[in-house]
Amino acid sequence: MQARAAAVGVRVRPHAKTHKSAVIARWQLEAGAVGITCAKLGEAEVFAAAGVPDIRLAYPIQPANAARVLALLDRVKLSIVVDDPDVAEGWSAAMQAAGRKLDVLVKVDVGFHRCGVDPESAKAGVIIREIASLAGLNFLGLLSHAGHAYGAKSAEELEAIAETEAGTLRSLATQLAQDGVEAREISVGSTPTARFVEDQDGVTEMRPGNYVYFDRTQVGLGAATLDDCGLTILSTVVSRPATSRVIFDAGSKVLSSDGARGFGTATGHGLVYPGLDSPHPDPSIIIERLSEEHATAKVPPACALRPGDRVRILPNHACAVVNLADELLVVDGSADGLAIVDTLRVDARGRVW
Repeated sequence: MQARAAAVGVRVRPHAKTHKSAVIARWQLEAGAVGITCAKLGEAEVFAAAGVPDIRLAYPIQPANAARVLALLDRVKLSIVVDDPDVAEGWSAAMQAAGRKLDVLVKVDVGFHRCGVDPESAKAGVIIREIASLAGLNFLGLLSHAGHAYGAKSAEELEAIAETEAGTLRSLATQLAQDGVEAREISVGSTPTARFVEDQDGVTEMRPGNYVYFDRTQVGLGAATLDDCGLTILSTVVSRPATSRVIFDAGSKVLSSDGARGFGTATGHGLVYPGLDSPHPDPSIIIERLSEEHATAKVPPACALRPGDRVRILPNHACAVVNLADELLVVDGSADGLAIVDTLRVDARGRVW
């Protein structure tokens, strides 16, 4: 990912909510990332304590958190996003009262219709100019997240989403420049659309997160192959109450409740590798439903799994899964099976505030 971005002069700022690991963040920085992206202040506080020097909060936090932001400004280079003039004014007032300035980017809605300024609105330029003029803020540019890419039904639709994202931000930046406001940074972020960065003219930064592991969703969206996926869940068969049913100990508190997504018709809550060193998942084992502590899987009568057997499960969504675990086991495969070679803490686990 780093090489792909560097080849076209785009900076990489990985979203650390995927791994929440100080060690992995350091690996990303050593590979060339300019900093990391976080969702919540709690994550940023953990990574700041671990020595990460440059953190961007790509989430609309409120001025009520000014004391925490000021504390972070004493330790790291910090930037946040805003999409509301009143919120921006609140941040400006808090920074002026403290004699500081806060770097901000304006979040733009490029089609996901979650957060962000509506670029189609006649007020979009007015809102951004107003935010850029506030004395306590340092306007850096525009930021977006094409989250609707996860609902794409084809590679062509994904590419069109990536083109629209970059084009929308370029158009806004041009409009602002005509009014004397410079958007120095154009930041986009999404692992499924990252493969099209070579064609996203004007983009200065990308913020993929999931790429560090990939998962079943990324395979379904053509962003990865099964062999690219680096994270699976170790699970145990706890019951075989019927010839057609197996119960694993990986319920919604382990696998999360995310369903399958992608171009095809995938179903179930993950792909099951029927042994620790199985090279391929078994498509006949389908995790049909999750309880908090149970994964109920439909299996053919010939399935050999019995209570006590251990399997690996490729999750649908790695980001949610990692936040449910205390640690990651780093394993290496050989002819003699899998060997644990390291353990990594999920340092920012549960930091969702």
